[in-house]
Amino acid sequence: MAELLLEIFSEEIPARMQARGAEDLARLVGESLKAQGLEAKSLRAVGGPRRLTLVADGLPKAQPDTTEERKGPQVGAPEQALQGFMKAAGLTSIDQAEVREMPKGKFYFSVATKKGRPTVVVLKEIVEAALAQLPWPKSMRWGTNPTRWVRPLHSIVCLFDGAVVPVEFARVKAGNTTVGHRFLAPAQITVKNAADYTAKLKKSYVVVEPGEREQIISRDLAKLAAAEGLSVRADAGLLSEVIGLVEWPVPLLGTIPDAFMDVPAEVMTSAMRKHQKYFALSTKSGAFANRFGVIANMVTKDKGKAIIAGNERVLSARLSDAKFFWDQDREQPLASRVEKLQERVFQASLGTVLDKTKRLVRLAGHLAGILNADTQAAERAALLCKADLSTGMVGEFPDLQGVMGRYYALHDKEPSAVADAIAEHYSPLGPTDACPSKALSIVVSLADKLDSLVGFFAINEKPTGSKDPYALRRAALGVIRIILENKLRLPLRAAFGHALAGYDGLKADTKKVSDEVLDFFADRLKVYLREKGVRHDYVSAVFALGTEDDLVRLIARVDALAAFLSSDDGANLLVAYKRAANILRIEEKKDNKTYTGDVGDLGAEEAHALLTALGAINAPVAGDLSGENFEAAMQKLAKLRAPVDVFFDKVTVNADNAGHRVERLKLLAQIVAVVDQVADFSKIEG
Repeated sequence: MAELLLEIFSEEIPARMQARGAEDLARLVGESLKAQGLEAKSLRAVGGPRRLTLVADGLPKAQPDTTEERKGPQVGAPEQALQGFMKAAGLTSIDQAEVREMPKGKFYFSVATKKGRPTVVVLKEIVEAALAQLPWPKSMRWGTNPTRWVRPLHSIVCLFDGAVVPVEFARVKAGNTTVGHRFLAPAQITVKNAADYTAKLKKSYVVVEPGEREQIISRDLAKLAAAEGLSVRADAGLLSEVIGLVEWPVPLLGTIPDAFMDVPAEVMTSAMRKHQKYFALSTKSGAFANRFGVIANMVTKDKGKAIIAGNERVLSARLSDAKFFWDQDREQPLASRVEKLQERVFQASLGTVLDKTKRLVRLAGHLAGILNADTQAAERAALLCKADLSTGMVGEFPDLQGVMGRYYALHDKEPSAVADAIAEHYSPLGPTDACPSKALSIVVSLADKLDSLVGFFAINEKPTGSKDPYALRRAALGVIRIILENKLRLPLRAAFGHALAGYDGLKADTKKVSDEVLDFFADRLKVYLREKGVRHDYVSAVFALGTEDDLVRLIARVDALAAFLSSDDGANLLVAYKRAANILRIEEKKDNKTYTGDVGDLGAEEAHALLTALGAINAPVAGDLSGENFEAAMQKLAKLRAPVDVFFDKVTVNADNAGHRVERLKLLAQIVAVVDQVADFSKIEG
């Protein structure tokens, strides 16, 4: 067994592409090795600013030998058949074939042993193909090189069992040398294997493992902060990005001038994070500290003083702009900026942002009445929720929309609940983002998302495949989470219709749009619940009733259904239901008629017993469902198991007596009808 070491060294690879690039490299090489009978005991690839590194251990030094058998004609077959077989099998004489006794007589077989190729030969093909197939989001050409890759290549290390594999890609031939840190150790390094490679690079100021770089940054930055009584504000996204920017991380602390400390913390954090990749720090009380963390990629004689000073100058210039916008924006009330939203297009067919704002005011007022929120306050929050898009600060820092609206609303003495609703109406932005929980925030957030959903569906701009340019899947999931996490009783069809009514002049079939959006919600709900272990077919079964658009009630119904079907009574009743529904469907199709109505003479005691059981629970089940006592409804359905089992065991539905057959088919229709009050059991799998 031997080891493969592969390093692709290039100009700086964008941080966001490194992890995926390493994963794709490992996948491509791993799949090809397996296909060639050379599966490694362990295989892993990692990415860094200037290199992708792959190590595959436990590889055999050659492919296993393989045996290929080919069945030929029967002994005594015509000469032409024998000649054709020998030619295909590469035989010069039929005596070279084996004769085997088969059930239909004796047949010729050729057996050829194919010797496995040396691994080093196969690796050349595998690595070159993998490098050519790496699916970078963006690639480029350089110089006169015809090959496209993420960045210009400088060198390739490819060693198998310590020897160079003669790989060539993008006019670069593989060898056994690499280089260390661009400035601290640019000399060539000769490596023998993975352990030697990692150790020598570390001596040359390169930490190969991303996890180790992350640990160094987190540990050393935390130590520097703790020494000054501070702590680093958690920012997993920034940390993930920074480990892809440095090969030799050196955490340092800089200072924010006091002149900028009255600027909102979110503004300073955005300025530091987005543009400069700085880490924000907090005091013991949790307040924003006047210090920031910067991760250098250099070791300097002055212990980073010049680096810190340079970064402080850059940050000061950046924060000067932020402070200017902060001071200037507060000179006029947030409400005065609403009319400027007329200058911003929401969507060509759906009007301007001002048009959307007017719709939100109307819809928020309606939702507030349903959800017991302050209608006047909800309308005020809806009016102001997009106004900060017209401010200089949001123009410079778009990620702060909503956040700045809150600050400006508070400055204008708007009620705190209105200000909070402005900040939170975009939430939740993703599956891990917190949902609004305050009444006004809930109302405005729902209004914003419902307005977008019905509007885009009305103009047929729906998500297709992986494309969702208007983030409608996220909006629908946001509505679902807000409703379920806050246990809101909101009939969705009525809400869709009211939202659509706000689009003056937009010709759309309200029922058609509502049906399509509700189907879209059903798909999103299945995804949401699948992650919580709820089967998608249970959701489909309840949605298929066609009347259920209250998500809280729907989930309660699904939970009760799941519990019922997990019991023996439920599982057996499902089997009986499907049997009844299948027989009914087949016979109705054959007879070209529907069997419904009152049931007469069934001609069998067991059939009449089942009819009595159905009559006894039909109205009570309907009453339980109406009162949302779904568990009780399921318990009553469970009583059908015994009479249904006896019926199918003792009674023939398609009886010789034509009258009995008709009445028994009507009985099956009643079974289906009673059960389908709870959910459409035909949608349930299994």
